[in-house]
Amino acid sequence: MFEIHDKPIDVSTLIAAVSDPEAGAIATFIGTTRNNNEGRDVTTLEYEAYAEMAIAEMERIGEQARAQWPIRSIAIAHRIGVVPIGEASVVIAVSSPHRAAAFEASRFAIDRLKEVVPIWKKEHFDGGEVWIGSQTGQPFPSGESGPRR
Repeated sequence: MFEIHDKPIDVSTLIAAVSDPEAGAIATFIGTTRNNNEGRDVTTLEYEAYAEMAIAEMERIGEQARAQWPIRSIAIAHRIGVVPIGEASVVIAVSSPHRAAAFEASRFAIDRLKEVVPIWKKEHFDGGEVWIGSQTGQPFPSGESGPRR
């Protein structure tokens, strides 16, 4: 299950999609809009995507995760449009017989998504807005290895 949504993401749907009687673990990652960034009071985030290519890249991430870890299933959903404070912009669910593989594959999936999936984020804050991530041509803040979403 790899999807782009313009409505809130239902986490339980992703968990159900990866549920498997042979899986002893389901790891989830939920990326949400926080109310601040780099000293600014954030009001909302807004995402745009090249949906067809984004889904294809998410499917490729799933294939790569399955090749690297003994996982049973992986699901990724990303929201586009305006995402208010506290709501999910991205959800990843991974099932595996054991927790280590589920955690590692989930971490890989979010990191790789930020690197290659054509989804762009605009941060709206008190007094303005700014695009965040590699499409700006600006270096990433220290400690980050890829585009922030």
